[in-house]
Amino acid sequence: MKSIKMLVAGLLALMPAFAMAQDPAAQGMGVMGQVIFFAGFILIFYFLIWRPQSKRAKEHKALMSGLNKGDEVVTSGGVAGKITKVTDDFIVVEVADNVEIKVQKVAVAAALPKGTLKDI
Repeated sequence: MKSIKMLVAGLLALMPAFAMAQDPAAQGMGVMGQVIFFAGFILIFYFLIWRPQSKRAKEHKALMSGLNKGDEVVTSGGVAGKITKVTDDFIVVEVADNVEIKVQKVAVAAALPKGTLKDI
């Protein structure tokens, strides 16, 4: 039993020496490998997150600037209607006969093709 404890104590004492005696090639990536890894991470981040988000923002901005009286739209809350008035930040949407609501332009989720509301 005493010999096993001495063996374990001796192995634990030698652990730092084993860690320092590793092969230099097994130490990991060099500086160039780290730069390539970081560049790959940035490219993945750009193509999967930033670029699609930017594209959607441009499309939504174009949609908001192109809203006109008579267009049929759906808001982000799911309300569908026909635009009766357009101002700088708000639009007035007719959701039923003689029922109009004011909605912020940024709340418009999509523009519908003409005649869609008649089919609903």
